[in-house]
Amino acid sequence: MATTIVEQLAVKSRWRSRLLLLGPAFVAAIAYVDPGNVAANLTAGANYGYLLVWVLVAANIMAVLVQYQSAKLGLATGHSLPELLGKRLGTRRRRLYWVQAEVVAGATDMAEVIGGAVALNLLFGLPLLMGGAIIGLASMVLLGLQSSRGQKSFEYAIMMLLAVIAIGFVSGLFVNPPETGGVLAGLVPRFEGTDTILLAAGMLGATVMPHAIYLHSALARDRHGFSDDPAVRTRLIKTTRVDVVGALALAGAVNIAMLLLAASSLRGVEGTDTIAGAHAAVTSALGPVIGVAFGVGLLASGLASTSVGCYAGATVMGGLLKIRVPLVIRRVVTLVPALVILGAGIEPTLALVLSQVLLSFGIPFALIPLIRLTGKREIMGIHTDSTALKIAGWTSAALIVGLNCVLIILTVTGKS
Repeated sequence: MATTIVEQLAVKSRWRSRLLLLGPAFVAAIAYVDPGNVAANLTAGANYGYLLVWVLVAANIMAVLVQYQSAKLGLATGHSLPELLGKRLGTRRRRLYWVQAEVVAGATDMAEVIGGAVALNLLFGLPLLMGGAIIGLASMVLLGLQSSRGQKSFEYAIMMLLAVIAIGFVSGLFVNPPETGGVLAGLVPRFEGTDTILLAAGMLGATVMPHAIYLHSALARDRHGFSDDPAVRTRLIKTTRVDVVGALALAGAVNIAMLLLAASSLRGVEGTDTIAGAHAAVTSALGPVIGVAFGVGLLASGLASTSVGCYAGATVMGGLLKIRVPLVIRRVVTLVPALVILGAGIEPTLALVLSQVLLSFGIPFALIPLIRLTGKREIMGIHTDSTALKIAGWTSAALIVGLNCVLIILTVTGKS
């Protein structure tokens, strides 16, 4: 594997060599444009205009930092985060750790299936239960691509879906562009009452997804392998920075576009507190073509993110329990909870909100070990985090964990 890497890095054209190595971060970036993000960003824009643009900018900066550290961990050690944790935990602690990580992955997967089902309902009027089953089957095909054709083919498929998501949510801005002055004003950190603080906590606190942290270390390692040559590892890690910045910049731009779309077209419109209501408002304000593009973007978001969530769950199980379950079989098992919720008639947007709360519980278990491991020289060697990166990492962790605690408390106490 190391020889292949060297050959790729030796390509005369530097930009071409970097392009050949891009991909893992784009898979991880799907976590940042899932249906849960859609709901939060539309709510922020529709209710408060451009006020919270700065929150998404700050969230994206933290996301770049965290995903870079995860990818670097995989490349520097040759092991994923779950594998390294599995080696350091006793049997009982390792199993308990797996349970919480599996619940987090399951909650993620459930939310994405529900989001995809809502999209099929909006586009074609399909019953939610039927839509969920179709999303499940489609994701099996996508995961089967990874199993039969390899990770690179899976990455290309996810990157195509990410492009569809971007087009779907950005297209409306060309019909009704946002106000430049409003956007610039939204970059200044400020709040307007406790409701905006709660919403900011939800947007910031639920930004970094635990399953994306676990998965990215494995994605980078599996794609590039592990080289004994420190120079090769260093060059790969430098290229990974480009991969992470590019992928997260695109995901961040899509999130900001959602908020700007809602701020410019849905401000003050009733019924935008659900995805279905927001879609109806977008269609009414900008026309059926943009409405369809919005629905297609949501569909691509649900399909891509549920496939990545399932992949992450398999990575966690393999690292912590050393049990490998075929992705397609895992897809069948994890599809059941989502179908039960859809069949029970629970409001989809409510289910998405509750899934975000579950994700919040899992963030410290992924984020804190990641920063500790990347800061240890005996593990990372010459690739140990610099002092500045350690400070940035722990500061981001404190903000993310703190905001998630606020989100959980406010949600449980009913002050949302």
